[in-house]
Order: sequence, then C-alpha cells, then structure tokens
Amino acid sequence: MIRIALLLIALLAGTLRPAGAVTAVNPFGVNVRASGPTTVFLTFQSLDPGETAVEAFWCGELLPAVIATNPTLQLPFAVQTADPCVPGTVYGRLPLRLDRSRPSASGAATNLTDIMTIPASVARRAYQDAQAGLNSAFFYVRRFAGGIGGDKFVIVTCRMAGGGARVPLALMDVRLAFADGGMATVLALERGTPPPRFEARIQYNGTGTLKGRWEVVMPGDPEPTDEDLLTEATLPVEARARQRRYTLLDRFELFLPPTGEAMIAGPDPRRVPHVTDGAYKILLRIEASDDKEADSNTGGGRIAHAGGAAGFPLPVLRYYVGSGAALEQLAAASTALRLFAPDADARVKGDAPLAFSWVSGERAALLRLEVTAESTTALAALLAPEATSYVAPPFVLEAQRGKALRWRIVALDANGRTMAASSWRGLAVEP
Repeated sequence: MIRIALLLIALLAGTLRPAGAVTAVNPFGVNVRASGPTTVFLTFQSLDPGETAVEAFWCGELLPAVIATNPTLQLPFAVQTADPCVPGTVYGRLPLRLDRSRPSASGAATNLTDIMTIPASVARRAYQDAQAGLNSAFFYVRRFAGGIGGDKFVIVTCRMAGGGARVPLALMDVRLAFADGGMATVLALERGTPPPRFEARIQYNGTGTLKGRWEVVMPGDPEPTDEDLLTEATLPVEARARQRRYTLLDRFELFLPPTGEAMIAGPDPRRVPHVTDGAYKILLRIEASDDKEADSNTGGGRIAHAGGAAGFPLPVLRYYVGSGAALEQLAAASTALRLFAPDADARVKGDAPLAFSWVSGERAALLRLEVTAESTTALAALLAPEATSYVAPPFVLEAQRGKALRWRIVALDANGRTMAASSWRGLAVEP
C-alpha cells in the first residue's frame, strides 16, 4: 500500500514539473508576524514575454504532489497545476486594493516586484491552525498566466514569528496630525503665522533604521501622485529615482526598536512656509533602508534594499495661508466635515449604544469613521458618502471601557485617497 502511494506521488510530481519561466522568487521564505498584518517586498524573477500575475492567496497546506517537487520547501520553486493547495485550507486572497505588483527590469530579464501585505485575518487563521497542532508555516501563492506552458503557481513560505528583529522592517499604519490639541490634519492660517508643531505616529513590524525627510508642496507645484506618496522601498529599484521631489524641510534618521510603535516629530514650524497665500501640503517621505530581513535579490546578485516598505500611500497634512475674507473661505472649506455627537470629551455609558453623528459637506466617494484608543485603532468603518450617523458594535464598548478614546470622520475619493478630515474629538467609555 505504501509503495502504491509513493508511486502515485511520484507520477503526480512528474506532471507538476518545474515551470520554464517564473522559477524563482526572493525572498522565498520570510518571517511574518503571528498577531497582525505583515508587509514584505518580493521579487519574482524572469517572466516570459506577456506573462502576468493574475491573483494571489494564502493557504495552510500544500498538496503532497506539490511538496514532492521540493520536499524541504527551502528553495524557490514554481509548479504547473490546477491548484497547489489542499481544498479547504485557503486562508484568504489578496484584495485588489492591496495589490501593488508591477513589472521591473533587471538586466535583460523582466521581473515582477510584489508587495505582499498579509491581512491580520490571514495571520489569525494561521495562528489558530498552529494552536490546533497543524504546521505553523503557511504559504503565499502567486498565479501567473500568459507564459510558456500555461498557468504557473509560485510559492513563498511564511514562517510565523513575533514582530521584532527577524521580521522585515515595514510600515503598517501612518497617521499625520498637527499637534494643536485637536490633532487636525487640515488648518487655515493667518498670513505670517507659522503652523503648530506636527508629527507622524507610525505602527511597524521589525526593527532597524528608518530614514526619511519632510517636504512641502508649495502653491503652484504639481500635485503629488499616488506613486509619489508611496515609500521608496515599495517601488522597483529603477522607479525610485522617478518620484517627484518637493521643497525640503528637514531630514531624519532614527532607530526603531522592536516595539511596533513610534512617533516622528516634524521640523521647527518656523521653517514651514507661511507668508505666501495659497494651499500647501506637508509630505512625509520614507527612504529605503538596508535591512537584511527585507532585502530582495532581483537576479544576478543584485540586491534591492526594501526596509521601510508599505502597502499604501502615505497621508498628507494640508494647510491654507491667507487673510480676511479669503482666509474665512479657506477655513470653511477645511471644516467641511463637522462632528456633531458625542460632544467633545463626553463620557458615555458602557451599557448604552455608542452612536456617532456628523455633518459632511464633502463630495466624497466614501466616508471613514475612525476611533482610536491610546494610539491604536479601536474601530474603522467605511460608510456611504450620504451617511451622517453610525452606531458602534457592542464589542467596541466592551473592549474599551475605562479608556480615553478619540474619533473623527475622513472623506475619501474614488481611489481611496483622503480628501478632507475632521479634527479629532475625545470621549471616554465609563467602566
């Protein structure tokens, strides 16, 4: 019986021969966070002409015939099959909004760079399976179509770890705000008045050196694109120098310990332009850093440093400079999202529904309600643009009793970019 089983696996392995094109991915095995999202820069090497990535998903177990092509799962490999995963073990698929793969040239070869962003829901499913006694490693699978020999699946092994030194340095969340008490993201300033201090609060995986700079978009400058708002390490190497540069305010370089959260203080506000009327944007630009865990071999021994990758464009701060009636119009535009209830610093009862309401004058594609507790996200809800109220699920109150919260409303355009945001408003849930 055992001989028959081995013979069947060998026969299947013969049909699942290594693919002729996308035969390598680097890194082919990565440490990922076991209790939250993880972002990793990957390079798929040597695509056929016309070959493209069409989907990506995670699964907990590979078919025996797939494992037979690479029993140790320690080397990069690609297989040709209908589906390499055991039925019922698919944890999730990469949402299109998180798919930032793009072609990249490396010498004479055409590669594909991919920002693998593992959602927290996938990590939770893998952790639960590991608790049940299954393999603690799971797999990221990229399907390629249009190449020689038909569809190919390229597999990356994901090994669960904590979130510290052995996980690639990557940004999970970035929030910018003026530290004016209300933590606003949009301000109207009297001509000649410098803005208040501002800062960036980041959540990240891994540890290492974070390098970057603060820049300001002046009135009349070209608007930054989504490509300009990505961190440098998110882009292919040849595309990094093409990001548009703006007026430099300050540079920074700081070491991030494996704590997962940090605050980056902005430059002296007196260095920020504030004497010419118009609309300004303050940008946080993150440069690629040399992080061993995040490095990716693009072929021929060429290494792409990818410390500081992120699966999303970074937010911006906006401020308007003017005087008199012009300033009043700018101020009205910057407060088009107005919070109604709960009142500022209100105390709500833990046994009553927590209802939020607001007034929106923005022509947004979506609204996002954000509630934070001690710098961590307690609730984030996407709402229809005409919505003016929302009742939080009971579990939000259960988890946040006795904590100081704050909330705001953000208007998003059709591409998910922030159009405007209200100021933050504090509240507390009674024990």
